[in-house]
Amino acid sequence: MKHISLFVLSLLAVILVSGQQEKAAYYDEIRELKRQDSLRGFPAKKSILFIGSSSFTMWKDVKDNFPGYSIINHGFGGSTLLDVIHYVNDIVSAAYTRQIIIYCGENDLAAADSVTDVIVAERFKMLFNRLRKKIKNIPIVYISMKPSPSRQMLLGKMRDGNARIRAFLKTQKATSYVDVYKEMIDDEGKPIPELFLDDNLHMNKQGYAIWQKMLAPHLIKEKKLVK
Repeated sequence: MKHISLFVLSLLAVILVSGQQEKAAYYDEIRELKRQDSLRGFPAKKSILFIGSSSFTMWKDVKDNFPGYSIINHGFGGSTLLDVIHYVNDIVSAAYTRQIIIYCGENDLAAADSVTDVIVAERFKMLFNRLRKKIKNIPIVYISMKPSPSRQMLLGKMRDGNARIRAFLKTQKATSYVDVYKEMIDDEGKPIPELFLDDNLHMNKQGYAIWQKMLAPHLIKEKKLVK
C-alpha cells in the first residue's frame, strides 16, 4: 500500500507539473502587460486597444504612427486566436478600452495542416463574441491576414479565411475590415518581399507604413470618460 501511495503521489506530481507548464504559455508576457496596465492606472480617456500576434508585438512605434490617439498595444508572442481567447480577461478591460484592433489568425493556419480557413473564421467569431460579451457594442476592427513570403503555401487558406471573416463582420454592427493583403502583393498575386524582414515573416517599416495608412481612417477619436 505504501508503494502504491508513493506511486499515486508521484503521478499526481507529474500531472500537476505538466498542467503548470501548459498554463505557462506566454505567462511572462501577459504578466508584463498586466503590470504595465497597473502602472498606467485609470485613464482620463479610453484608449484604442491592439490585441493579437507578433505583427502587433513587433510594432514598437505604433503610438508614433498614430499621433493624437491613445493606444495600448497588447500584442503578444506568436499567439493564435485560441491564445487570445484564453487571455481575453487578462488583456482586455472595459475600464480603458473604447475600440479594439485585432490582428490574428495567421499563426493558427501555420500551426497545423488540419487548421482550415473555416476553423480560423470560427475561432475569430468566438473571440469576437467574447469581446462583445465583455464590453457591449465595443467597436472592433480586424486587419486581414497578411501574405507572408515564408508562408506562401498558406496564401489560399489566408484569402479564404479573410473572406469568411470579412463576410461575418458585414453582419455585425460597429465593425471594420482592413484589407492589407491586397496592398502587400504584386501584380502576380505574390507577396512583395521588400515589405518584410529577412525572416520573410515579419514586416519592416515599409510594411508597417502600409498598415498605418490603411488603418488610420478606422480609428475612433478620443472622448473623455465620465467617472
